[in-house]
Amino acid sequence: MDRFAVAGALREMGRLLEARGESSFRVRAYERGARAVEGVADLGRLVDEDRLREVPGIGPVLASAIAELHRTGRSERLERLRAELPPGILELGLVPGMTRARITALHQALGVRGLDDLKAAAEAGRVRTVKGFGPRTEEKILEGIRSLATREERVLLYQAEREAEALLRHLRSAPQVERADVGGALRRCEETVTEIVLVAASRDPARTLLHFSSYPMLATVLERGVDHCAARLPDGLRVELTVTPLAAYATTLHRLTGSPAHIEKLEALAGTRGLALTGAGPRRNGGRRATPIEDEADFYRRLGLPPLPPEVREDEGEVEAAAAGDDFADLVTEGDVRGLVHCHTVYSDGKHTVEQMARAAEAMGMQYITITDHSPTAHYAGGLQLDRLKRQWDEIAKAQEKVKVRLLRGTESDILADGALDYPDAVLEQLDIVIASVHNRFRMSSEQMTRRLVAAMKHPVFKVWGHAQGRYVLTRPPFECDMDAVLDAVASSRAAVEVNGDPHRLDMVPRWLREARKRGIRFVISTDAHSTAQLRNVRYGVAMARRGWVRRGEVLNALPADAFRRAVRPGTAA
Repeated sequence: MDRFAVAGALREMGRLLEARGESSFRVRAYERGARAVEGVADLGRLVDEDRLREVPGIGPVLASAIAELHRTGRSERLERLRAELPPGILELGLVPGMTRARITALHQALGVRGLDDLKAAAEAGRVRTVKGFGPRTEEKILEGIRSLATREERVLLYQAEREAEALLRHLRSAPQVERADVGGALRRCEETVTEIVLVAASRDPARTLLHFSSYPMLATVLERGVDHCAARLPDGLRVELTVTPLAAYATTLHRLTGSPAHIEKLEALAGTRGLALTGAGPRRNGGRRATPIEDEADFYRRLGLPPLPPEVREDEGEVEAAAAGDDFADLVTEGDVRGLVHCHTVYSDGKHTVEQMARAAEAMGMQYITITDHSPTAHYAGGLQLDRLKRQWDEIAKAQEKVKVRLLRGTESDILADGALDYPDAVLEQLDIVIASVHNRFRMSSEQMTRRLVAAMKHPVFKVWGHAQGRYVLTRPPFECDMDAVLDAVASSRAAVEVNGDPHRLDMVPRWLREARKRGIRFVISTDAHSTAQLRNVRYGVAMARRGWVRRGEVLNALPADAFRRAVRPGTAA
């Protein structure tokens, strides 16, 4: 097995252990192992050299299972779990109320092995004949099956991206598939995703749909047509594949990427020009067939518009802006970012040392990295008292002698309840950068929080407003404040706004980034990294910045090291 097939088998083991009632710790261990295997460049070499346990997240038990899967293509443990549990338990377990005991009972009494069997038995009135079931339970089962087709399971962007990458690898491995890409909210880089939308160009749609259905991580197939298939992954996330001829690929991918409102606006514009946004190609004009659309850029050109990047296709004024001359060509890209900002080390709540973080940044080709551990008030995160802060400065100086990447010393300073910044001004002014963030008292009233933030933004040192709305996507909503008033304060002060790349934060939201741009506010795209791996969070920060229409010239860490240091230097001199 290759690393992705091994990862799939580990995830199946974890889900089967969960169905058996094992502890959540053991279940999560298999998920961590699967992720670790996917990130290994040469699995075969690690297996041959017996070095799997050197990989973080892989212990002795997982190492043995991985080696067996890689060498033999099978796992005795996985086969035992499959034999021990009733057939179809992962698929049937998606139906609300279908416990392991109920699945076992229906399998033994009626031979139910999957969702189709369960639906047929319930519709025929046979489920109610099984001990422990009745008419009401049977009806609830049918309701649960029907709800699977429409249920929205919202997941974070990075989680959906990981699933989509594996699905695309599977699709592209089919010889009849000429192209395959992701569309929908995931391609637009929305913070959360309810569905993975896939588009494939194929010479044989039937074989392509069959190949898609064979993907081992699909928990259930919800519906299947001549050119599409909808399914669910084990965590409930919906996946939908549309298969199209190559000639219609560009229009299909475009239609399945933009928001409904964006597509509706373009369809109206296309109608005035004799173009078809859907279907296999352009309409007939005057008895002649127009030249097929080659790609999405070609489609926009025919509408008299510059190509609009997927991240802005939301109907937030982008069509009107493009018609007025904005070509969006200078949206910030990952390649524009020259330095990694907002990075934590072992001095506070990070996992790696200053030197390890620096070397990782250097390996990414970065020119500089800021070391910004927590300030004293964040005691729960190992916030640095002044003596430890100065020891860190010494360590930064020593690490600088060993690496070429520029090390800038800073802090993530708490914004205190009255709007003051943690650390005296005399200390802040000795730093290269100050990230100013709210970490407590999120339940202040809107008026109180607004006063707190406005006071912080008016503080005379230059500061970067960190994870501005204090949210955790899906788990903690933004705190309340008058955002217009705070942005006005930022615009009139020595401050910039962070676009936080932590995939659990992705703060601030695109709407407010656009409002900040109107005020001429500058931005820093940060990682909020607590490990070397999280330095790559910069890609999600860039994605959010693009959704907020942020241009490379508005991003401070798109500047070279010296220019960046001058731009963010906290010193009170203007």
